[in-house]
Amino acid sequence: RIQLVESGGGSVESGGTLEISCRIVGAPLARFCPAWFRQVPGKEREGVAVLLGDVGAKYSTAVEGRFTVFQSGAVRALYMRMNDLKPEDTATYFCAATENVRGYCQGSLNQDDYDIWGQGTQVTVSS
Repeated sequence: RIQLVESGGGSVESGGTLEISCRIVGAPLARFCPAWFRQVPGKEREGVAVLLGDVGAKYSTAVEGRFTVFQSGAVRALYMRMNDLKPEDTATYFCAATENVRGYCQGSLNQDDYDIWGQGTQVTVSS
């Protein structure tokens, strides 16, 4: 059974930095197309960042220029470094993945395109 396990959330002040990680258990990371989402209670889950293989990454407008997503195949993990955090970044951050059946990742930020989800990690940014 494939599992995604997030870690690294926490509380920081506005302008601070956090790095969260998502470990894939049960299969090589290379088999999957992973992405990061976030959700605030009462709101829809929002796509934040997704890798585009060797091409780079795609980010939501809200985080472009501040967040960086990268992976470490050796440790089967996906990371996201979040710089210049703002109070509006406060959310539960989820790692999501779908099996790479096409041979490339489409780079979707639509939650409906992902069928494996982690339990989430809380990020809180105070002003």
